[in-house]
Amino acid sequence: MSFLAVLEEVGKDFEKGLIWAVKYAVPVEKLVGLLFPQAAPAVAAVADATTLIQGAVLLVEQKYAASGAQHGTGAQKLAEVMALAGSAVTSLLQQAGILATTGYVESLVSAVVGVLNVQAMPAAKTAA
Repeated sequence: MSFLAVLEEVGKDFEKGLIWAVKYAVPVEKLVGLLFPQAAPAVAAVADATTLIQGAVLLVEQKYAASGAQHGTGAQKLAEVMALAGSAVTSLLQQAGILATTGYVESLVSAVVGVLNVQAMPAAKTAA
């Protein structure tokens, strides 16, 4: 499998993970807003923070995939995601009344990465 083909597959997998996350996160946000209108602003802030984390994770993953350094760089990737989105996520969560320490935001980033990693990369097709 060529380098370009690997990058294309990685991009497709991240896109699938993001589509899955948005497909289920958005209806849940709307349902909570309907059932608990007083919680709607907090839910919206949390959803915005999650979307921001997803975007930063995808951006950093694409950067590392393009450079061919995808494995063994978890701490560096986390640092870059935190640099891109950490303070904004903290602010959004604080608006929702959530005390968001750096460790807490880092655990959210790890959770988002876990969701995006749920979908395994498809096996390479063999020539028949």
